[in-house]
Amino acid sequence: MGLLIGSFLNVVAIRVPEGRSIVFPASHCMKCGNTLRKFDLVPVLGYIWLRGKCRFCKTSVSPVYPLGELVTGTLFAVYAWQMGWQLELIPALLFVSILLVIVQTDLRLMIIPDRVVLFGLLAIVPIRLFVSHPLPLWSYAVAGLGVGILLFLLAVVSKGGIGGGDIKLFALLGLFLGLQNTFLALFIASLLGVLVGFATRLLRKDSKKKFIPFGPFIAAGALFSYLWGEKAFTWYWSLLTSGGS
Repeated sequence: MGLLIGSFLNVVAIRVPEGRSIVFPASHCMKCGNTLRKFDLVPVLGYIWLRGKCRFCKTSVSPVYPLGELVTGTLFAVYAWQMGWQLELIPALLFVSILLVIVQTDLRLMIIPDRVVLFGLLAIVPIRLFVSHPLPLWSYAVAGLGVGILLFLLAVVSKGGIGGGDIKLFALLGLFLGLQNTFLALFIASLLGVLVGFATRLLRKDSKKKFIPFGPFIAAGALFSYLWGEKAFTWYWSLLTSGGS
């Protein structure tokens, strides 16, 4: 199932930023415009069978497509394995899907589409109210509003160091993760961003500043926090208490 959804998310990541329908027209070659056959659309296997080329015009197809399918399938499997078949798995897999679309658009275009974030907000609010809320409801509300305001103030102070898309994304994360795990996601994202930025600066030869999209780091921190945030805090607290004693 994860592979199939990954294939669909590839379409969403390409078409939504362009304002196109995610349903029509059917999947087609971006070069020659021919509609892809059913077997061509089989996740991963279709790409391997066609040797990474269009059946009709032989134009090379980006490996991003099968990679996106594999990553989605892997994350779905990990989440299902860690969480088991419980009600909370529904928002969890929705969460993974939204983040994967955002990672693709941020890496490719350096944008976080408002439509994707808005969809997440419209989807998670009724889920948290009526379906599943493992934490107190106030935790999600405070996290969504509080973190969004905090990052907005940081963006003003840093004069654009934090993008508007990142602020909206963290507001969305608050509703999915709750207050504690959202701050953990922010910490992990910041740490990864600093490390990658430092490594990039050391490795590149030119002295020009290169903008690095922050969305993938946010996604990494959020994906970790959703599954293992509580365990991480428990482990850290045990270290503090054992050290104090």
